[in-house]
Amino acid sequence: MSRISYTITAVIAVVGVAAGFLLANLLNRSELNSLRAENERIKSAQSTAAQATEEVTLSNEEIDAKLREAEQNASNFAFQKSLGLGLYRYGAIKKDKDVIQKAIPVLERATTLDANDFDVLVGLGNAYFDIGFFGKDNPSFERSREFYTKALTKKPSDVEVRTDLGLTYFLQKPPDHAAAIVEFQRSLALDPKHEKTLQFVIQSLRSQNKDAAKYIEQLRTINPNNPTLNEIAGTQPPVPGVQQ
Repeated sequence: MSRISYTITAVIAVVGVAAGFLLANLLNRSELNSLRAENERIKSAQSTAAQATEEVTLSNEEIDAKLREAEQNASNFAFQKSLGLGLYRYGAIKKDKDVIQKAIPVLERATTLDANDFDVLVGLGNAYFDIGFFGKDNPSFERSREFYTKALTKKPSDVEVRTDLGLTYFLQKPPDHAAAIVEFQRSLALDPKHEKTLQFVIQSLRSQNKDAAKYIEQLRTINPNNPTLNEIAGTQPPVPGVQQ
């Protein structure tokens, strides 16, 4: 696996870690009580969420039972949203494509009840993004793009969503680096110090032999240990005079 693939995998793996208990709470599993009690003794909230995510494992039967309950409560937007987002986050952290796919119908049902909910739109974008990444599937990236675009009509200044929109172009086969760069630069116009965006705009620009020096210096200032800087160390600079 390439360095870029490792970087993307890391990005995906951390999505929703802070909400690690969401699905477990929704499923109301009595056997998780001891786990919660143990985690309450951990002082760091981040460590608590990470440990909970690693230790909680749901059976297919448990997941399917909750999906049937969602179908029986198809008009309950809050239920569809909570289960869909929780199931997606669980699948993303476990890197389980099948679980993520099970979350999609629930989230899509939620959009029929409220087409303007930002979190649901982003959740669908993320779910299709992950399927596109794990399965190297361009149509899933295209679907992801649709939902990210809708979400950005609600919150156009969301840098994370804008950058992930750019990544759908960056990761498709073959990559559309020109479209990716447009979205990355829009993100950086909102937040010039956004590290994830900087590392990918650099890679996109360099793939086209375009000048990335400005962004390289910004990234070096923010985090001199960023792996993208190590990747480009010692390589030939872009051709002088080539403009973006």
